[in-house]
This record gives sequence, C-alpha cells and structure tokens, in this order.
Amino acid sequence: MPEQLFFTESEDANRLLASDGLALMIGMLLDQQFPMERAFYGPYLLAERLGEDLDAARLASMDPDELETIFKGPPAIHRFPGSMARRTQEMCRVIADEYDNRAENVWETAGDAGELLKRLKALPGWGEAKSRIFVGVLGKRLGAAPSGWEEKAADWPSIADVARYDDVLVLREQKREMKAKQSG
Repeated sequence: MPEQLFFTESEDANRLLASDGLALMIGMLLDQQFPMERAFYGPYLLAERLGEDLDAARLASMDPDELETIFKGPPAIHRFPGSMARRTQEMCRVIADEYDNRAENVWETAGDAGELLKRLKALPGWGEAKSRIFVGVLGKRLGAAPSGWEEKAADWPSIADVARYDDVLVLREQKREMKAKQSG
C-alpha cells in the first residue's frame, strides 16, 4: 500500500485516501460534476468537521440535515452539498449493513474482479463508469484489486492513472479533449 494517493494538493488528504478505504470511496463518489482534486479532498474535510475518523455506521445514522450542514461548510465539500450528503449517507448505510462497516470488505472479500465490479455498481451513486474507474484505482494505485481486474477497469484516462499530483492537470486536459471529440 502506498503512503499517499496524490489526488489532491494536501499531503494529509492524500495520506487519508491511501490509508482509509471509506475515505477513498467517498472521494470517488464525490468525483462528479466537480474538480477531481476537490472531490478527493472532500473526505479529509468531512473527517476534520466531524472531529474523528470516518465511520460508515456513524455517517449512515447521522441526522440527514446535520450531515447536509457539514457538507455545506464553508467551504462546501461538493458543488451539490445536499444531494452528495444524501448519497454519501446512502453509500455508508450499505457499507455498514452489507460489508461489516468496513469499506475495504467491498474489494477484499470479492471472489474476482467481476464480483467486485457488480458490488461497486450496486452502490448508491455508482454507475458503470465510476465503478470501472475505481477498479483501476484499486489495481493500479493500491495493488488491492482481485484477479482479473485489468479486464474490468476503465480503459480510458482516469484518476486511476494519477501517480503524482501533476498528473491531475494532464488528466483534466485529456478529459477536456475527449469531451470535445464526443460533442464535435
């Protein structure tokens, strides 16, 4: 396991992402319609505001209005604090109930990459693309994906390809070019 995942400009946030599966999953969940480095900084902000380590069961059982207030900040944890607070809470409920309150069980207990992909796609707020990207993060960045992950991981440039923070800027440009080609 690496000491950091270089998805943000904050070493503390990067260490949290590398050491806490729930933080990494929350960051991945927040990575939509929002700058990726800010999405992955979100779990660190959330833990700071809670004043304790992230815990799926605690987040799942929080008063939804209180969690939304925490997401609103300032600064806001996400561009859409209300809906992302709800999605985070829903995902945490599944992790608490189905994976013994341990995010790492989502991938560590999967028999193979196909099962892992199916589990990820079943999470609230996760679709095919987000799930495939996360399989790539587990395989490329953490070395923690089950066998066959290469066939299930995203085959386009994604956060899974970020080995150092400068790669975030390269990835942003690649995504911009891909969108331009799709709309052109």
